[in-house]
Amino acid sequence: MSTIEFDRHSPITCFDVQNNDLVIGGHTVSELATRADGLAFYAYDRSIMAQKVAQLREHFPRSVKLHFAIKANPMPELVAHMASLVDGLDVASGRELEVAAATQTPRHEISFAGPGKQTDELRLAITKGIVINCESATELERIDGLAADMGFRPKVALRVNPDFQLQNSGMKMAGGPQQFGIDAEQVPAVLSTMQYMHLDFHGFHIFSGSQNLRADAIIESQNKACELAVRLARFAPSPVRMLNIGGGLGVPYFPNETPLDIEPIGASLNTLSAAMQQQLPQADLVVELGRYLVAESGIYVCRITDKKVSRGQIFLICNGGLHHHLAASGNFGQVLRKNYPVAIGTKMQATSTATASVVGPLCTPLDLLAAKMTLAEADIDDLVVVFQSGAYGYTASPQYFLSHPAPREFLV
Repeated sequence: MSTIEFDRHSPITCFDVQNNDLVIGGHTVSELATRADGLAFYAYDRSIMAQKVAQLREHFPRSVKLHFAIKANPMPELVAHMASLVDGLDVASGRELEVAAATQTPRHEISFAGPGKQTDELRLAITKGIVINCESATELERIDGLAADMGFRPKVALRVNPDFQLQNSGMKMAGGPQQFGIDAEQVPAVLSTMQYMHLDFHGFHIFSGSQNLRADAIIESQNKACELAVRLARFAPSPVRMLNIGGGLGVPYFPNETPLDIEPIGASLNTLSAAMQQQLPQADLVVELGRYLVAESGIYVCRITDKKVSRGQIFLICNGGLHHHLAASGNFGQVLRKNYPVAIGTKMQATSTATASVVGPLCTPLDLLAAKMTLAEADIDDLVVVFQSGAYGYTASPQYFLSHPAPREFLV
């Protein structure tokens, strides 16, 4: 593998370069661009996903189960590949549930989380026999009513909104008032009602934040989640069989970020898993990851259709932009816009460089994929590559904005 260096971004080490072209999954970006018929595209390397899972298996205890959160990338072919590598899947909609159910994943290893589940989605989840992560007392009553009408006894876990947060996370999803989960102090009362319901209590889902690059913060959050689960288990109508402590493991997107050190997290999980086997002996400990498993495997590629200089600044105008990759434009969770790692995929070994901004075809100044980056000196028809694009890309973007063509997707 080649090491792709950037000005201030962490180096990319999982792709090759061949005759100036970036290579992904044995294909050059020029070859894939031909397959894409002139459209922008995403490409995902299945071997890199396998390497990420293998890395976690090496450091994590064998007793910890790995689940893939489909929301990170719900491409059906990619989900089927991930299902062959991990122990379970998490879905966040009825459509994702259909994708998950089409894999060989055992139904009890598929879970459904998210606030505001629709009645038809709950019926589908009950029929499929998956675990429903309940987000509120009202939702629990709805599930119970549907179960009674349908003659089913669905597996239900409670998603808990803990009284702590994952420090330094990109998105904080717990602690304080939240639309996610049941406040920890309310959980005992909710558990007491479950013994009278047509429900099979399965366990807890405690997820406090995402996109964290500090091992110590993740370790602290995982330990607190397990401590909370042990306290709440005293009020449960039956033994805990599943404890999903979420993920939160991040990848380096922006300048001066460094990759997460997995080794101390694995060492901590070995200790934590042993403790949980003593305190919650019937519970499977689950780590649920999305971004960490697939982000680095993917690239987004668009073609330069125009090049202009405006008052001394170079603009590379492309056939793709924020409507394809909202996160790279800085409009998906960033407070201050920062550049993803970007390169000219058809001039990977070029020595002549220029400072340029990469923009899309939309009628808005927000359509910006790279702002004043040092790139290989590019021309019309060259291909721009945005790295770290395997998660929250294609389906997290407003593809219908201004009615431009959608990008293609390839699993290679």
